[in-house]
Amino acid sequence: MADFFQNGIITTLHKLPGYFLEDLEERLRAITKTRKFALILPSLYSELKGKALPGIIEELSKTDYIHEVLVSLDNANRDQFEYAKKFFSKIPARTTVIWNDSPEINGMYEELLKRGLDPGAKGKGRGVWTALGYILGKGEVYMVTVHDCDIRDYSRDILVRLTYPVLSKRLNYDFAKGYYARVTDILHGRVVRLFFTPLLKALKRIFGDHEFFEYLDSFRYPLSGEVAMITELARRIHFSSDWGLEIGLLREIYKTLNLSRICQVDLVDRYEHKHQKFNVEDMQSGIMRMAIDIARTFFRILSQEGIVLTSHLIRTLKITYFDSALEFVEKYKNVAMINGLSYDRNREIESIEKFGIALDAAANEFNEYPMGSPLIPTWGRIDSAIPDLLDARLPDIIDRLNGR
Repeated sequence: MADFFQNGIITTLHKLPGYFLEDLEERLRAITKTRKFALILPSLYSELKGKALPGIIEELSKTDYIHEVLVSLDNANRDQFEYAKKFFSKIPARTTVIWNDSPEINGMYEELLKRGLDPGAKGKGRGVWTALGYILGKGEVYMVTVHDCDIRDYSRDILVRLTYPVLSKRLNYDFAKGYYARVTDILHGRVVRLFFTPLLKALKRIFGDHEFFEYLDSFRYPLSGEVAMITELARRIHFSSDWGLEIGLLREIYKTLNLSRICQVDLVDRYEHKHQKFNVEDMQSGIMRMAIDIARTFFRILSQEGIVLTSHLIRTLKITYFDSALEFVEKYKNVAMINGLSYDRNREIESIEKFGIALDAAANEFNEYPMGSPLIPTWGRIDSAIPDLLDARLPDIIDRLNGR
């Protein structure tokens, strides 16, 4: 988006007309002679059969500056793991497939659980966390970049623009988060547009000035899965294994870094990926589960910030959320009209009503289990509790599975 406005309390790095991908790639090549980075691709096996991943592989095959690609593979049997190794071998960088369903890695998870170090449930959060453990154990890279495997219109701009601010010796960032416009002939991104942002505005109305709310409100796409960070930061932060991963990660970054070390980066003009189902009868999957987990994570974070959540407060929050969300419906209607996009106002309001149900469900779950899904322990704690796991056993398991 071609603007240069700096709003909020973190730095925004915009995509402006003078930018050329090849110029930034040349700078990356020079930097990677002394500073290396790895790319983590959290992937379901089913995505190898989808339409998006072949395009991602094609773009990554044009790179010569990635030190290593880590594919954190879920929902795969042994034959599928072997197929995945061949599938990703087209990437010129050293490529390692982490078979999260393997007996060896599941054995590690079980050992951690017995030690009181819960690695969380299967999912993107645990997959990224496991890949970071391998990277920390190997100790070869300065930083790591993460992006999803369902991006249908992927270009190398996503990788390059996300990586450069953290890898560069001339910029002083330890963490970068990507943002983009989710639009085709209609506006997408309902969870951000009609749930997360109105909920955050409601919290600001109720509690007034609060640096953490201002910090979250500074991100243009707070639920994006595209992030980059120095590896040392990855040693110190917790991960969530549910849909609260992104908001939980932002809170961990907020606790750990000075705000001047955090930035967000405009990655691409358009970004299209798979769309989740939004079925109010199904609370365990799709957008409903996503909204519940996000709200529940919000409630936990509010408690961690010292805010007492009473039933009266949650009722007030829901009413305020509805009012805020309806204001956004009018704003987005106008955005759609001036850009010639289709806009179904009734569908948008129905979405808000469904999000209200998700908010109630999240409150009930939070009241029953205030801690929510357990946060995965930091790798720093794991290293302290089981000293040989990070530096020897985990890298050895993964390397052996990859025939090294």
